[in-house]
Amino acid sequence: MPDFAGANGQRETFRVVGRANLPGKLSYALASGVAKFGIDYVLPDMLHARFLRSPYANARIKSVDTAAAKRVPRVVDVLTWDDPEIAALESNGESFGQKRAWLDDYADFEGAEVGVIVVATDEDACEEALKLLEVEWDVLPFQTDLQKSRLGDAAVIRPPAPPAPPSPFAPPANNPPRRGNVSYSFQIEGDVDAGFREASRVIEYDLYMPSFASHMPNPSGSVAWWFDDPYNSGGGQSLHIEGAVREKKAVGDMYGLPTEKVVQEGLFMGGKYCDWGLRKSQEVTPMLARRYGRPVRCVNTREETFDFIMKERYMRMRIGYTDEGLITAVDDYSVADGGSTGSSSFGNTGDQRYGPYYTLKCKNISQRMEIVDSNRGMMFVSGQHCPFNWDAVTIAIHLIADDLGLDPIDVARLNLHGPESQDDINPVPSFERCVEKGREVMNWNWHKSGAKTLPDGRKHGASFRYQMCPRHSFTDYTCKLELRGGRVHMPTQGPLFGVFAVEVNAMVVAEELGLEYDDVAIDFDYREAFTPVGGGSDGTTASAWCMKECANLLKAKILEAAIADAAKPPAFFFPGMPVPEPSPLKDRTPDELDLAGGRIVLKAEPERGVPLSSLAENVFATFKGRPPTAVWASDMGRRLDTMNTAYCEVAVDEETGEVEILKLGVVADPGKVMRPTSLESQIDQVMYFSQGCQLLEDYVFDPRTGVRLNNNMIDYKKPGVLDVPDVTREFLETRAGNAAYGANGISHSLANTHLIIIAIYNALGIWVAPPATPDKVLAALERSRVQV
Repeated sequence: MPDFAGANGQRETFRVVGRANLPGKLSYALASGVAKFGIDYVLPDMLHARFLRSPYANARIKSVDTAAAKRVPRVVDVLTWDDPEIAALESNGESFGQKRAWLDDYADFEGAEVGVIVVATDEDACEEALKLLEVEWDVLPFQTDLQKSRLGDAAVIRPPAPPAPPSPFAPPANNPPRRGNVSYSFQIEGDVDAGFREASRVIEYDLYMPSFASHMPNPSGSVAWWFDDPYNSGGGQSLHIEGAVREKKAVGDMYGLPTEKVVQEGLFMGGKYCDWGLRKSQEVTPMLARRYGRPVRCVNTREETFDFIMKERYMRMRIGYTDEGLITAVDDYSVADGGSTGSSSFGNTGDQRYGPYYTLKCKNISQRMEIVDSNRGMMFVSGQHCPFNWDAVTIAIHLIADDLGLDPIDVARLNLHGPESQDDINPVPSFERCVEKGREVMNWNWHKSGAKTLPDGRKHGASFRYQMCPRHSFTDYTCKLELRGGRVHMPTQGPLFGVFAVEVNAMVVAEELGLEYDDVAIDFDYREAFTPVGGGSDGTTASAWCMKECANLLKAKILEAAIADAAKPPAFFFPGMPVPEPSPLKDRTPDELDLAGGRIVLKAEPERGVPLSSLAENVFATFKGRPPTAVWASDMGRRLDTMNTAYCEVAVDEETGEVEILKLGVVADPGKVMRPTSLESQIDQVMYFSQGCQLLEDYVFDPRTGVRLNNNMIDYKKPGVLDVPDVTREFLETRAGNAAYGANGISHSLANTHLIIIAIYNALGIWVAPPATPDKVLAALERSRVQV
């Protein structure tokens, strides 16, 4: 629901919020190359650390002889997993899944840190020492093929993981007991059998999602040192660490330090979007720095940062529906990669609690999942495409449309429940506006699969999908603003983590205080409490709601201070001096005053007033809280407010198998557009990810050894600049969200796994599993000819 709870939530006119091309405060540093990331810090007497990494997909160290490594010149120490200080380390809990020792003698994927840390005065010495380690390995059976790993006679690769948390919305299911490498998560709601009896038609289809990586331009790593802190001298030395993720709290918790004893002064960090899991290279440096009394740097290479952003998954779908296209039952049986130990639950059980099915009127939903242990690799907390199963419904909508000769937009409209509940038959206003605009910008004219040939002989295909525009920030924000020396200051801690949330907050402050964007001073200071982080980029709208409250508190105090100043006699007045003009604010009430153009003015006569700089004293305000709970956070799709739609047109050459994206279109209603430049970039980014995972990106594993064969930027194919099509973007503002000014956000909701794949199906009438490379398109065409 709209922003009724906040101050000025229903504001009708905007001068600053929503303006395009307002630069980021740190954009010049990024664009010019002067930005200093955590791993760029170089300190006197600094040591370097490197981990031994497993060359095997699944192995245990039987023994390791470190003598030769320790003799390498410039090597300071070689530590093993049984060192007491290493054994005492515990991960900070930022990644989900099975927990075990922070570092031990076991590695369950190729490239995993295992057993040994080398510390030296330079990285070359570290590498030389690692090569001289005499390691005796116990090479264990591995599983990188999920379909083989789930078989009953497959070698079991690790002990059972703890059970997945139950859904907060559905009663606990009676999951089958774990079998071999497979754990189960069953979530069945409604009467699925009755739903299929009600159906007049049933479709079955398979859906495959390959694992893929996200580009990490600045590899993860950290530099840490301990120092005597003049600001916090009690309780021993403070920790200075650069390169840790988003907030310093995670590292502080790991080392038992309050946040005020952790300094993270730098404003830039490595990593990738929607990933706040700490790597060991970011966790180990404080321990080593304390041990040796010197700064320590530990950085991953690019090859060591090919973590999953999405894990592999197979889905077998069965959908019941009526002759009108209304879905009556959903049966989803999935085989999902559980990943290596410590992997995120996104992509498996996380999807069962938040997915596309709850946006349907249909309540007969069966979600049965096998979570299969594998040695494929690690997925940290990366939820870019989550819920990963969203396009299971998108595919169903298109198949139903093809079967009945209906436009998939109309099938989606028929099945989408109303704003208030799954029983609500009313249309969702945001969805209706999105599809209306989408039809216009795409010149939408749907056709059945295989029915349209372009003048150049290629086959034409089109697709459509909808999603929610969610806000999943759940945290409190502690805001502070100060009018000092005639200028408003907004203090915040760093670092920048890939979104321009600080700028949006400054825009809101300027809006509420009658200032321009550049009039608000953003003061980066690691000692400050405020950070706009919370749930991702859509946390911007939640933190901005709190900052809006703080700005209005400051405004009230400024007006009170101005009235008090106006009532004071002149500070200096001698006989014979001209009598000073009384202040235009004298004897006024706050209701008669306003802020505009850096001045305190009379509402009735805005040309009369005094500058903010005339106030005798500084004024400050604080606010701590959060906006009302978002619809997404409380109902996970069972209520709907802001939505988005995406569209794709492709041309497929049946002779070469080449797929060209002719047009990508997005119509998004984030509630209120706060910073257009950020929103545009977010959409370009997710479409880039979506293109990559559907047309190019895939991991290749050696079936004999289980190691990856293409974890580098040459063999792992990603879209290049010339591959990426323009995205037609249209933004709507229904103001239906309940964060700042009715905003929700956009988050990763437009990242998709099958929008392009469905367009290829619409072109050819056959399914091509992603990535749809030319050879796979040709193979699918050949299979279809043989079957005919």
